[in-house]
Amino acid sequence: METTANVLTGLVAALHVYFLVLEMFLWERKPGRALSGFDTSLARATAPLAANQGLYNGFLAAGLVWGTTAGDPTGFRVQVFFLVCVVVAGVYGGLTANRRILAAQALPGVLALAAVLLAR
Repeated sequence: METTANVLTGLVAALHVYFLVLEMFLWERKPGRALSGFDTSLARATAPLAANQGLYNGFLAAGLVWGTTAGDPTGFRVQVFFLVCVVVAGVYGGLTANRRILAAQALPGVLALAAVLLAR
């Protein structure tokens, strides 16, 4: 079960690296505009906000990698902390910005968190 927990946590980390790339580097290009639904001018106007969001997603990914690679008890605690952060951010985003965020961010976080807790 520990391997499953680490794999799921790693996948959530990879997902957040993907979000970082989309929001920081591709926001004004086709993939970023497709995600946001913004036209070119609105994507350009909101790019600094998206880059800030991307940076936070990078911090989440870094914390998840740290938690997966650190020895216990620190690794377990760090994984739980950052996965809870992912879930809270996903729920908040799903309720305030776009419901798709619940499936794209919160659900993977919940599954990884459940696996981490069950592996303990």
